[in-house]
Amino acid sequence: MDRVARKIDLSVEGMTCAACTGRVERVLKAQVGVLDAVANLATRRAEVTVSQAVDPALLAAAVTKAGFAAMPLAQAVAHDPVAEQRALWRLTLWAAVLTLPVFVVEMGGHVIPGFHMALHGFIAPPALWLAEFVLVTLVLFGPGWRFFRKGLPALLRGGPDMNSLVALGSGAAWAYSSVVTFAPALIPAASRAVYFEAAAVIVTLILLGRSLEARARGQAGAAIARLVKLAPKTARKLVAGVVQEVAVETLLPGDQVQIRPGERIPADGLVVSGQSSVDESMLTGEPLAQEKQAGARLTAGTVNATGAMVMQITEVGRATVLAQIIAMVEAAQGGKLPVQALVDRITLWFVPVVMAVAALTVLVWLVVGPGGAEALVAGVSVLIIACPCAMGLAVPVSILVGTGRAAELGVLFRKGEALQRLETVQIVAFDKTGTLTMGRPVVQSVVGADETLAIAAAVEAVSEHPLAAAVVAEAARAGVTVAAVDGFQAVPGQGARAILGGVAVSVGSARMFAAIDPQLAAQAVEAQAVGHGVLFVGREGAAIGLITVADPIKPSAAAAVAALQAAGLRVAMVSGDAEATAQAVARQLGIADVHAGVLPKGKAAVIAGLGAGVAFVGDGINDAPALAAAEVGIAMGTGTDVAIEAGDVVLMTGDPVGVVRALQISRATMRNIRQNLTWAFGYNAALVPVAAGVLVPFGGPQLSPMLAAGAMALSSVFVLFNALRLRRFKGVPR
Repeated sequence: MDRVARKIDLSVEGMTCAACTGRVERVLKAQVGVLDAVANLATRRAEVTVSQAVDPALLAAAVTKAGFAAMPLAQAVAHDPVAEQRALWRLTLWAAVLTLPVFVVEMGGHVIPGFHMALHGFIAPPALWLAEFVLVTLVLFGPGWRFFRKGLPALLRGGPDMNSLVALGSGAAWAYSSVVTFAPALIPAASRAVYFEAAAVIVTLILLGRSLEARARGQAGAAIARLVKLAPKTARKLVAGVVQEVAVETLLPGDQVQIRPGERIPADGLVVSGQSSVDESMLTGEPLAQEKQAGARLTAGTVNATGAMVMQITEVGRATVLAQIIAMVEAAQGGKLPVQALVDRITLWFVPVVMAVAALTVLVWLVVGPGGAEALVAGVSVLIIACPCAMGLAVPVSILVGTGRAAELGVLFRKGEALQRLETVQIVAFDKTGTLTMGRPVVQSVVGADETLAIAAAVEAVSEHPLAAAVVAEAARAGVTVAAVDGFQAVPGQGARAILGGVAVSVGSARMFAAIDPQLAAQAVEAQAVGHGVLFVGREGAAIGLITVADPIKPSAAAAVAALQAAGLRVAMVSGDAEATAQAVARQLGIADVHAGVLPKGKAAVIAGLGAGVAFVGDGINDAPALAAAEVGIAMGTGTDVAIEAGDVVLMTGDPVGVVRALQISRATMRNIRQNLTWAFGYNAALVPVAAGVLVPFGGPQLSPMLAAGAMALSSVFVLFNALRLRRFKGVPR
């Protein structure tokens, strides 16, 4: 039997509150082979971890049997938020039109003095009640039937949810009023009042809240929708030199595609011919277009700006960077933060407790109150106002919006919990090469005879030394012609020598030369003191010049370090480079805590020794042990070659400022979550007692079911629109 844990994703429709997600999770966890299950109210999905081969259809069937429409995600029809919003608004409008006459009849007297007396002069109360009964029955068993259809079966199964509370509350008001209308003798004369308007308004207001929720949900998931839309539908494929427009799904690695100005790149690949600038901002957050020429990488979804190019496809479908980004963001949005565990424990018992409180409220009012009508009002108000919708949405909707906005800015959270852990980080440790520096050597200076660079480039053109490419690149930049050499010979640990125009030339360390001018030697010492590498260049055994080479610091590195320190974090550097080189870079960046000469295997031990709350930033490949050992691992990427499995957070650009942005959006999202939870819990803690009538003996108010329904709908809408504020997050500037 295969015991390797695997993930199964289900699409689950019909979840409306925290009680629903808890019910789905309990049903899934009860199935054979299931290790864990996480249901997400905002994304309407459930992620199931199984320890053996489990048929996704059987899991979906179990959830469906529990009252939710579930199916394996791969088989689910793409959700259409626009169609859902239209359907809900139609139901809301229908309910409002039917409710309005009832509301005016019952509540008009509170606005217009003498209204009720005048109305009753034309129509007797029993006839009005009969008309109200017809209209409200149409509301409850028309637009409001969705609450009864889902809520009553859930109640009978012992898993009541928000729909159960609405069905009980509105149904109780309707049933009591119906008895008063058709069998008034069963009710004491003092309690003969109808509450049809309460039942209808409850349904109408909650439908209105659902409609606003659907609109806000659509906006919350807009980031993923925009990413999905980045991929073009067709491509201009070259077949035997002829351009054919084909569906992107038919492209294969090795195919060549023509890209015109203004078109989106259809898949990942390499530029074969032509040059252009490409806007990669939607994938990387980098606002400036990137210049592309032969050999450069192109990423699916980015926009070709100016020139025409031909590209060769290297990755298609799920292998593209765009597809991996979408998968990562969806995974983060579907996860649960540690703070969600508190919410889950509370909401597990919340609905049953609310029902018990409502029953107790009715009992107390019957014993000490003036009559059954007031008891009914109090009980219905408690049921309606205590709906746990806001609690269920408080955490996942903030994650949905926050991680989506982060992806638009080039910050990808591979795991949702990294959002919460990053907020508590106290130390940020950086790798040096490729993280704070460019990761490639660049010539800093050429000193000595005029021919110094020409000789060095001629020798290094056939060398495999790491610094050779830097010398050759500098020669090309300076317009120096690179001559051919004979008799090239590499000297291990020292450098290389060759014959140039019949003269013996050498490039390398001081050990290769019999004589070095004292001034050159002094300049070499100065360069080495600041961490630069030095290449002496000579003829016939005598040095005539030197070239200094260094890995330049990224332009934004100093600003990133300063911003982290200003945010109250301690910054450290963990590097495999020599002490002098690491210290030289650290001095320029203002980093005091430096650990140099550390091998990749030793970086994890250094991270552990820094203490608790450490985030490590590295290139995601040779830094993998340290990324795994840190509280939060942040992998630097280039937008294409992203080490997706290396860290908890992936930065699509190599810009260290992305670390600051990740920290800021983590703090902003967690602050947003705390605001939502404070509202959701505070709202219930404050208003449930008021709805139960605890203030009435002291001359205070008691909420009517109508006001309770309005407050409940407002609580969910508040949470959603508060989370949507994260869409405006920019970060970094202070």
